Amino acid sequence: MTAPRCRLACLDMAGTTVGDDGAVLTAFAAALDAVGFADGTPERQKAVDYTVETMGQSKIEVFRAVTGDETSAHRANAAFEAAYLDAIRSGGVTAIDGAADAIAAMRAAGTKVALTTGFSADTRDALLDALGWHDIADLVLSPSDAGRGRPYPDLVLTAVLRLAVDDVHDVAVAGDTTSDLLTGHRAGAGVVAGVLTGAHTASDFATVPHTDVLASVADLPALLAS
Repeated sequence: MTAPRCRLACLDMAGTTVGDDGAVLTAFAAALDAVGFADGTPERQKAVDYTVETMGQSKIEVFRAVTGDETSAHRANAAFEAAYLDAIRSGGVTAIDGAADAIAAMRAAGTKVALTTGFSADTRDALLDALGWHDIADLVLSPSDAGRGRPYPDLVLTAVLRLAVDDVHDVAVAGDTTSDLLTGHRAGAGVVAGVLTGAHTASDFATVPHTDVLASVADLPALLAS
C-alpha cells in the first residue's frame, strides 16, 4: 500500500468540524456579563473585538487578557462553559456537513486524525458525547493536554509526538481562525488550510502564513490526495 502524502491531519473543532450556530459568541457574551462588561460600553466592545480576533485560542487565556485578573478570568470562563454546555444540551451544536465523512476518508487512506480545540477538556468531552464522536479520531487535545493553546505550536506538536509522526512536513492543519493557521505554520506543517465555515474570512487568513483556503473541511481529503 502506498504511504499517504499526509501522515497526520490536525483539525479544529468549533467552526471547522463542528457548527454551533453562533453558540461560541453567545457564550462569550454570557462570560462578559458575568464579569461586569456592560452592553454599550467601550470596554464591552473592546472585549468583544478581542474575543473575535482571538477565536480558536485557549478560552481561559482569552479571559485572562480581557479581564486582567485571575479571579475574574475564571469566573468568565465558568460562565462561558456553562452557556456553551447549554447550547450542546439543547441540540444547538452539530457536525459540519461532510466533516465526519472527511475524517473517515482520511483515516481510511492512512492519515491519522487529531481533533484540537481551545475548549477545556470537560467542554470538549461534552461536545464529543453530544456528537457521538469519541471514536471518530485517533486523538483529541485541549490546551491543558499540550501545555499552551493556539496560536502556539504545542497542540500540533503534541499530536505529532503522541501519534509517532516522523516529520512535521507530513502534517496538515485545518481551522477556521487565524490562530489555527499560526499554530500550523509555527509547528512546521506542510499543509496549513483555512476553512470558510467559521469565525474568520479569506481576508483574515491573508494576514497570516498558510498554504490553502477551502470552502469546508470536507474538501481536505481531496486536497491531500492531489
